[in-house]
Amino acid sequence: MRPFRDRQDAGRQLAEELARLGYSGSLVLGIPRGGVPVAREVAEALGGVLGVVVARKIRAPGQPELAIGAVAADGACWINRRIAAYAGADQAWLDAETRRQQAEAARREKAFNGARAAMKGRDVIIVDDGIATGATAIVACRSARRAGAKRVVLAVPVGPPESVRTMKTEADVVVCLLQDEAFQAVGQYYDDFEQVEDAEVTATLEGWKTAR
Repeated sequence: MRPFRDRQDAGRQLAEELARLGYSGSLVLGIPRGGVPVAREVAEALGGVLGVVVARKIRAPGQPELAIGAVAADGACWINRRIAAYAGADQAWLDAETRRQQAEAARREKAFNGARAAMKGRDVIIVDDGIATGATAIVACRSARRAGAKRVVLAVPVGPPESVRTMKTEADVVVCLLQDEAFQAVGQYYDDFEQVEDAEVTATLEGWKTAR
């Protein structure tokens, strides 16, 4: 049996640790799509507020599966210059691809009923179902800082130690339940890691609002 049955189980385990650390009543932002079911459990357990922060991967030219960075809906951006150079992404490509992905992030954030809540002066907990390179988590943290968050907490069930160390330079606090040197992919730590669709994200957010 893997450490997490599904994203809901991971969210409950994550919430236990966050509660132990004293994070209650915080603004909890899931990174769509997989981070939203996790964030829903965290927000419920902590008596917090649920929303989203959308981040999109910036793709390498001719290799759409290779992420060379990420960008958030508000333009917060991070580029891995070493990988970008290796992939042949010049500045013109980076500028154009960043604009494309920022526009898509903004479109998706709006489609999720404008679910990003006001962050200024608040503790913000950013949640995903795990981190690999950490690209989208980095820009989510940067976006929260740009929006005036008082303190930025990144909370994830699992990730490789190297990425967790990187995230400690981006977030005020990083909570990662399991760090594995043999990490290969987030899904290997879940019994059920079915893809989360946009409709599920929307339903989760609408259900949260209806229940309040």
